[in-house]
Amino acid sequence: MSFLSKFFNKPPDKVHEVPDDEIPPDQKKLLLLEDDGELTQVLKDYLVSSGYQVTAVKNGVEGLKHVMAADFDAILCDMMMPNLPGDMFYLAVERTKPHLCKRFIFMTGHRGDAKIDEFIRRVRGMMLWKPFEMHTLMDALQAVAKRR
Repeated sequence: MSFLSKFFNKPPDKVHEVPDDEIPPDQKKLLLLEDDGELTQVLKDYLVSSGYQVTAVKNGVEGLKHVMAADFDAILCDMMMPNLPGDMFYLAVERTKPHLCKRFIFMTGHRGDAKIDEFIRRVRGMMLWKPFEMHTLMDALQAVAKRR
């Protein structure tokens, strides 16, 4: 018996099938930019429990480091943050990875701010007004997924 025949002529190993409902779906990667620690934790916990892999940062400078290193399925971005606010972060992403611009969901508690309103209209952005309900966030994430 040759060396190779020992491996190719043996009976097949037992096959184990895993039911489809036991295979975890691919996790979607989400970048969360929010400087409020409590809100960050609430959003992160909810999103992780909804099947997202969440990278959370406190400002746009940290966010840019992550955007340069990886792509994200969605970017949930606060408009008012230290160091680099949401509009400036978006413009930086637009210059470096423009394909990610359709994946933004902005959020703010500053309803009626003329600068924010003008920016959102100009970039045709999606805005969540704080406080928002989680089902509204999930609707926005589904809309982003359809844009891709």
